[in-house]
Amino acid sequence: MKLLTRRTKFYFLAFLKHDFKASITLFLVALPLALGISLASNSPIYSGLVAAVVGGILVTVLSGSGLSVSGPAAGLTAICAAAITELGSVEALFLSVTVAGILQIFLGIFRLGGFTHFIPSAVIKGMLAAIGIILISKQAPLLIGYGLPDFWSKEMINIITLNHIFEHLDSVYINSSFGVAFISLVSFATLIFIKPILDKKITFVPTAFFIVIFGILTPVFFEKYVPALSLKPSQFVSVPENLFTEIKFPDYDAVFSNVNILKNAFLICFVATLETLLSVEAIDKLDPFNRITPQNRELVAQGTGNFVSGLLGGLPITAVIVRSSANAEAGARTKLSAFFHGVWLFVLILFAGKILNKIPYCVLAVILVRTGYNLAKPKMIFSVYKLGKEQFFPFAFTVVATLLTDLLLGVCIGIAYATYFILKNTYKAGYLLEEVLKGETKHYSFRLADNVSFINKKRLKDELEKVPDFSVVKIDGSHCVYIDYDVLEIISEFKTKAHHKHIELNLSGVPEVETIVVH
Repeated sequence: MKLLTRRTKFYFLAFLKHDFKASITLFLVALPLALGISLASNSPIYSGLVAAVVGGILVTVLSGSGLSVSGPAAGLTAICAAAITELGSVEALFLSVTVAGILQIFLGIFRLGGFTHFIPSAVIKGMLAAIGIILISKQAPLLIGYGLPDFWSKEMINIITLNHIFEHLDSVYINSSFGVAFISLVSFATLIFIKPILDKKITFVPTAFFIVIFGILTPVFFEKYVPALSLKPSQFVSVPENLFTEIKFPDYDAVFSNVNILKNAFLICFVATLETLLSVEAIDKLDPFNRITPQNRELVAQGTGNFVSGLLGGLPITAVIVRSSANAEAGARTKLSAFFHGVWLFVLILFAGKILNKIPYCVLAVILVRTGYNLAKPKMIFSVYKLGKEQFFPFAFTVVATLLTDLLLGVCIGIAYATYFILKNTYKAGYLLEEVLKGETKHYSFRLADNVSFINKKRLKDELEKVPDFSVVKIDGSHCVYIDYDVLEIISEFKTKAHHKHIELNLSGVPEVETIVVH
């Protein structure tokens, strides 16, 4: 009973001091992400909101993570958009999400969630930095009020490549808004210069809340007193007044008639599982209490969330590093911040849609840019660089590959490059060779490493081939934990050659093996 009281008291105090304001900041981060992911997935606007609420409330309750936050994931937008086209309807996508959730539950039950421990830390840091860079770059049009969807694909690329630069600068100028740019600049100044003061003076309300209030009131002032700076309707958040009248449910009959339902379910399950496990692995590194998320429990929680999200017409859910890092940055201590951010989303979408529609996108973009910067801080990048090329190259390859492809492929490329470094160093570290000339006789001493694998086979064989006639060779494996059969076979073959080349061979701790001759 005392333990229960102490634990309840801890959560209550943590909520009052840290988690309440973190949940509000998290809500302000999650809302634009949910809306944007819905649009990017070619799905109804409510789909991302449903996934955000289910991820915030249900998954948080079931998860064992203290800081991880779940919701619709940007990494799955392309898969969802392609699935809707392939399956022919958004209802079929929802069914695939439901089936993917069932598959994830089984993965957790059979305890298959630990494979991300084999992913190098440099790759995880590279993933975080790449997400931060993408997040910052995608918010740039919103910061200046650019209202067309081709900012990066057309105007910005043409300006960077000097293709009719002045013509395209004029296009950006015409389609941007000085009012939005002013709000963005003041919001950034507040985050950089005033936030440290506000955090000390007013600890129970996040700075992001004041920025949002400023963002709501300033357009009203512009419209009344400075019409030239007025914002357009497209520059505000847009949430339907009656959200639930638009909800569509899964097409259950399609599971038996359309084989692509299962194919997309497996794809969603695989990518969502990998992104979730990578995200919780990364967020555990940001946890000030060094808590470790039980990964199999996380898969069961995520699977349950996806099952319910699909049933309610929502997008796939994963643990999302953007939300999670924003949660940590806001000072969250327990899962109550993630839970209540889901509650705020549900309540405000249900009862205060008109208020949400008065928030300019640029204000939310400022909050996201701040989150992106914290993921890709120059200080962190320089720290990885100082660790040496074995850490920096996999990090850099992961960042570049993720920026040029997508999150999944970028991480796979980073892992492949890190594996190359491991194999390269293992190849070099198979043994230590000491060469001494005593009189006219050369003495070679091979001291094998603790673990000698087939990777060391070629280098050892080449070095033994170089030993001249009438030499003395010692091969010491007495301290070895493991010597691969291929290496033992090379040594056994050299024993025969040494006899013919009049080489004195001394073996220590190297077991005899029978060489297999293929006829």
